[in-house]
Amino acid sequence: MSQNSNHLFCFGLGYSALVLARRLKAQGWTVSGTVRPDTEKDHGKREALQAENFHVYDFDRDVPLVNPGEILKDVTHVITSVPPGKEGDVVLDHHAADIVACNNLKWLGYLSTTGVYGNRDGALVHEDDKLNPSSVRSTQRALAEKRWQVLWEKFDIPVQVFRLAGIYGPGRSPLDALRSGRVKQRISKPGHIFSRIHVEDIANVLIASMTKPNPGRIYNVCDNAPEEPWKVTTLASQLLGIIPPPLVPFAEAEMSAMARTFWLDNKRVDNSRILKELDVELAYPDYETGLKSLL
Repeated sequence: MSQNSNHLFCFGLGYSALVLARRLKAQGWTVSGTVRPDTEKDHGKREALQAENFHVYDFDRDVPLVNPGEILKDVTHVITSVPPGKEGDVVLDHHAADIVACNNLKWLGYLSTTGVYGNRDGALVHEDDKLNPSSVRSTQRALAEKRWQVLWEKFDIPVQVFRLAGIYGPGRSPLDALRSGRVKQRISKPGHIFSRIHVEDIANVLIASMTKPNPGRIYNVCDNAPEEPWKVTTLASQLLGIIPPPLVPFAEAEMSAMARTFWLDNKRVDNSRILKELDVELAYPDYETGLKSLL
């Protein structure tokens, strides 16, 4: 995976894509990608990425790529992590034809979510199971997945879909949440579990897929240890040497409407396809290993 002729383009140089981008840049790849036009939230991001020698372009719903044919002409790999909205998938809306016109494209990864499965009352879900999203955001993801798969079916674009579990890593973990004081409670909902994935293992899975591409394939991306969230917060507290926040029954917990949507689904996610088909060896196979590494 170190050929200098490889060029990765990231629609959305965000948290997960940037880990992959930096790994491949270190191997001699050319890496380009998009950021949203400068806002207060993202102020200085473009300049920071340019300082790392990434080629950076503005892009969002109101700002499509300028001269996309030139920007994408020698791209060999594309990853898209831009979430769809109520209008649809902005990358496809603006640049589906430009992607189809990429003559050198070897691999395209679409980052989706395990939320597309919906609630299974703790049962195991596999990539071939029927989708049943239970939130608006997950429904939008499921629709976007189908649109990306059409590029493979109709135009032979090498699309692979990656359904990510809850992402954590440096700067975005239960340890960081506790340190910041944002966590006021641990929520108890017996039997309700979540799957997780360390951001470095997302990059491991994507690189493994690039090495052994299988257009049209869908992969669940999660670790081996789904768990009730309060137990993860308890371990993080222990690692930090602090008293855990109080344990509160779900029915009594105070949380925003957005936060409550994350509790709609209860499922275990089957990750055997990435382990067996892509020969991935997870660096952080469970949350305990991951949290200890972040400490």
